[in-house]
Amino acid sequence: MPNIIETKKLDGSDILEINFGPQHPSTHGVFRMIVQTEGEKIRGLRPIFGYLHRNHEQIAENLPYAAIMPYTDRLDYVNALANNFGYALTVEKLASLEVPERAEYLRVIMAELARIVNHITVIGFMLNDLGAFFTPLLYAFRERERILDLFEEVTGSRLMNNYFRFGGVKRDLTALHLATIHQIVAKFPAFLEEFETLLSKNEILCMRCQNVGVLSPETATNAGITGPVLRASGVNYDIRKVDGYSIYHRFDFKIPLGKKGDVYDRYYVRILEIRESLKILEQALAKIPQGEILNKKTVPFIKMPRNFKPPVGEAYGRVESPKGELGFYVVSDGTPQPWRYHVRAPSLINLTVLEEMCLGQKIADAIIILGSIDIVLGETDR
Repeated sequence: MPNIIETKKLDGSDILEINFGPQHPSTHGVFRMIVQTEGEKIRGLRPIFGYLHRNHEQIAENLPYAAIMPYTDRLDYVNALANNFGYALTVEKLASLEVPERAEYLRVIMAELARIVNHITVIGFMLNDLGAFFTPLLYAFRERERILDLFEEVTGSRLMNNYFRFGGVKRDLTALHLATIHQIVAKFPAFLEEFETLLSKNEILCMRCQNVGVLSPETATNAGITGPVLRASGVNYDIRKVDGYSIYHRFDFKIPLGKKGDVYDRYYVRILEIRESLKILEQALAKIPQGEILNKKTVPFIKMPRNFKPPVGEAYGRVESPKGELGFYVVSDGTPQPWRYHVRAPSLINLTVLEEMCLGQKIADAIIILGSIDIVLGETDR
């Protein structure tokens, strides 16, 4: 439970300072919020992190390039495949490595499945934060398990996948795997209809989420917010469209946008993004070619990763992670370890507007506003 730190006078009013966390079920990890309240209304909020710091970037600067890939899994530990994708793109840009056609399709298929897993999971937890819904979380986990079972078969792990390699991926999808994905894609719209029937017009959800935690497009843009949080505010920006990285430029899909930028829009944009991910998956499954899954030039480096020495230079690669722009900046000095390695983590950036969204709201609203941002402490406190 939150504990009271102190009561003090501010502008003639009694201001109560309440401490949420750092270990609190509604802070989505080891995260702390110091909230100033006047009655039920929030007058100030200070996010504090650093309780889970694991020195990710410093560790990476002392490891061979290939050995860093499993560490990227631990950034957004709900969505390891997006982390793999971003890091692989950066090193491939640095070393001028090409990726075979089939491997590009496999990357997109796995990344979009991971996006679906992330979005249904965060929706389930966000609604659980409302205090009135537990059923959606169970529904979400039921569908999530089916995709995680596939991840385990393909990569050997449900969460820490370590699937991408420089110049491709480490394992092909068999005909049985592709058939399983076809089944998942075919059945998922029925689940979404069931999910939306339960939620989208639910009176409690609408009352608690509409016009709560509004984030204007101007504020979102100026703060560098990305991902569903930005698009819920009506800003049309998706790196899959802007950069067209990998082979995303080949697929026909829309960028769902919100109108008000409130908690409800952040919920519904994710629902719509799942539908668009299903469209991408249908197209990728229909067009996936036969061929190599790894650039033959990189095979010796995979067997002997310490010999992988990209040329001197620097590169920044970014992907549209389910939480926003996930970028990796790597500087090579020609040795087997990067000279500099930095991660642009969306959770950290998206947290910077938490106070602005919470001012004037009630204490209970702060919890669902935080839930709607969709943070993960692994990349916030990297």
